[in-house]
Amino acid sequence: MARKPDPTRSMTPSRGLATGRGEGSAVPPESDELHALREVVEGTAAGVGREFFHSLVRHVSEALDVRYAIVAEFPKGPPHVRTIAFWECDRVSDNFEYDFTGTPCAEIVRGGLVHYAAGVSRLFPRAAPLVERGAEGYMAVPFLNGAGNILGHLAVFDRRPMPAEPRGISFFRIFAARATAELERLWAERRLAESEARYRDLYENAPTAYLVVGTDGRIVSANRRLAELLGFRVEELVGAVVHSFLPDTPAGKARSLEVYRKHLAGEPVSGWELEFRRKDGRPVWVHVWMVPGRGEDGTVQASRSFFVDITDQVLAERERARLQQQNVYLQEEIKAAHNFEEIIGRSPALANVLAEVGRVAPTDVTVLITGETGTGKEVIARAIHSASRRSDKPLIKVNCAALPAGLVESELFGHERGAFTGAIARRLGRFELADAGTIFLDEVGELPLDTQAKLLRVLQEREFDRLGGTAPVKVDVRVIAATNRDLLAEVRDRRFREDLHYRLNVFPVRLPPLRERRDDIPLLVHFLLGRFAARVGKPFDGVTRRTMQRLQEYPWPGNVRELENVLERAVILATGPTLDIAPDLLPNPVPAPVCEPPSAAAAPQDAALAAAPRTPGQTPPSLEAVERDHILVVLRQTNWIITGPRGAARLLGLHANTLRSRMKKLGIARPAH
Repeated sequence: MARKPDPTRSMTPSRGLATGRGEGSAVPPESDELHALREVVEGTAAGVGREFFHSLVRHVSEALDVRYAIVAEFPKGPPHVRTIAFWECDRVSDNFEYDFTGTPCAEIVRGGLVHYAAGVSRLFPRAAPLVERGAEGYMAVPFLNGAGNILGHLAVFDRRPMPAEPRGISFFRIFAARATAELERLWAERRLAESEARYRDLYENAPTAYLVVGTDGRIVSANRRLAELLGFRVEELVGAVVHSFLPDTPAGKARSLEVYRKHLAGEPVSGWELEFRRKDGRPVWVHVWMVPGRGEDGTVQASRSFFVDITDQVLAERERARLQQQNVYLQEEIKAAHNFEEIIGRSPALANVLAEVGRVAPTDVTVLITGETGTGKEVIARAIHSASRRSDKPLIKVNCAALPAGLVESELFGHERGAFTGAIARRLGRFELADAGTIFLDEVGELPLDTQAKLLRVLQEREFDRLGGTAPVKVDVRVIAATNRDLLAEVRDRRFREDLHYRLNVFPVRLPPLRERRDDIPLLVHFLLGRFAARVGKPFDGVTRRTMQRLQEYPWPGNVRELENVLERAVILATGPTLDIAPDLLPNPVPAPVCEPPSAAAAPQDAALAAAPRTPGQTPPSLEAVERDHILVVLRQTNWIITGPRGAARLLGLHANTLRSRMKKLGIARPAH
C-alpha cells in the first residue's frame, strides 16, 4: 500500500511488523529484525520462480520501508541487465532491460555492497530508471554463486535518503542470499530444460532408431526414426512386443530368442544383424546395440537399444553375391560346347525352325521346344534368348532331370537359412538368378508334381516363395522349356499337370531329327571335323565319299549328339589325312526312335533288325557285337538313364545291376560328349 514520505525514516526495519503477541505473554517478544526476517521467510517460503521473486520484492520493500525493490539478472553477462521482479510503490510493475553503464549498479561487478545514502540521481544522470523516479537513496548487493560468478543483484531505492544502518544492511544481505539460491535453482532448471530439449530433439530426429524395452519384451518408448523404419506410428509401437516385428522363420525365431535371453540376463548386444518386418511386410535389416539397465539392487530393468538401418547394405551385398553367382554361371556356360553360332544347316526343316525363332524371340511369351534327344534344343533356346530384348541379361539353364528329387524346389526357388537341415545360409534359386533374364528348363517333363504346381504359380503370378520364407519374391523371368517326352501322353497318364502344359505350350517349337535334315549332315560333319581335329592335333583335308554317303544313310537315333560321338571316335582312330570311317564304327541301322522311349516289346524287333542279312562278302557280326549294339541303341534312346520306369534296364527286361555288369563286360561307357 502507498506510504506518505517520512523525513525521519531510517534504515531500521519497520516497527509496523509487530510480533502480534499481547502483553503478559509467557513468551518474550522477538526483536524487530527477527520478526521482519520471519515475515520475509514465511512470505516467500511457499513460492518458487517468478512467484517467489514477486513475493520477495514486495516483502523487502515493506521490511525496509522503501518504495522500489528490484531483482535483476545478467542473462548475457554485464553490462546487460534484465529485471526478474520490480516492486514499484504498491504493485509489481513490468520488467525491463537496460545497460548498467553509467548507473550505480555498474559497481556491482566488484562483488560488494553498493550504497548511496543520498543524491544518487544527481550522481548518475544516465541512470534513466532512477532519474525518472526521482531516486535519492540507493542500495544494491550482488548475487554470487559458489564459484564467485555474478548472476545478478538485489537493489532498493527510494525518493528519500537511505542512511547506512548496519542491521538493515545485514538484513538486506540475508534477502540477497535467499534470492541467490533461488536464482541458481532457476538457472539450473533452465539448463536442465535446455539439455532435455536438446536431448529430445536429438532423440526424435537422430538418424539412429532408439527404443527402450521392458523386461516383458514390450517397447516402453521409441523415437520417430524407429517409427519411420518400421512404418508404424510411435503410438502403435509403444506397448508392442518387440519380437513380433521379427520374421516368423526358423532363423528369425532363433535370433529373437537369443536376443531376448541376453535381455533378461542383462547382457549387452553389440552390432548384431537382425531382420525385421515393416508394417507393409517388406524386410528391414538393422545392426542392433543393446545396453541393459540395472536397478540399485542389481536387478535387470528396461534396456536401451539402438538400431542402425543396413537394408541398403544387405541388399547391395545380396545383389553383388547374385551377380557373382551369375558371373560364375555364365563363365561355365561360355565353356559349354554349344552356342547360337553353331546352328549348322540349311535344310528346309531347319529353316522353318529358325524362322519361328525369329518371330518369337522379340516377344516375352513362354516357348516349349520339343524334339528327340540330341536335336539341339538348348542351342535353339540360346538362339531365342540371344535375339530377344533380354539378351544383355543372363540365360540360366536348369536340367530338371539332373536335379535330386529332394532338392529340386531349393535349386529352383532358393531357401532361407535354417529352412531345413544343412541350410546354413540363405541361397538364391535359379529363378532369382534369372531375374530380368531368361531361364531354360531342360527336360521339364521330369519335374515332380509338387514342383510343377510352384512353377505354374511363377508363370501365372510372377512370384514364388523361398523354402522357409514368409514373403513372396517377385521376379520377371522369361521361361523357355524343353522336353523329349510327349507331354500330352504324360498329362493323360497324370504325370504332368494339364494346366502347366497349357502355360508352357504358348509357342511350341518342334526340332526335326537329323534323319529329316540329311542335307545338313555334310555341313555338320565338316564343322565338327575341324573342331575335333584341332583338339587332337591331327590335320585333315576332307572326308571320303563313301564315308559321307554312309553317314547320310544312317538314321542317327541319337541325332547330332550321336554324330559328334562317332566323328570324335573316328578322328582319334584315323591314320591318314582324309577321314575314312570304318563300317564297324557305325551301329547297325535301326528304325528311328520317336520322342517317347520304345516299349520293351520293341527289343526283339531291334535284335532281329540287328541280325538282318548282310551284303555279299560282309562278315556277319558276332553275337557279342549284336548285343553290344542293341544295348547302345537302347541307352541312347533313354539318354543313358539305366534305372527307373523309363530306364534302359526296364526296356531290356534286365535288372539294373545285371545291365551294368554286361555294359562293363562289353566295354560300354557313356561318352564324354
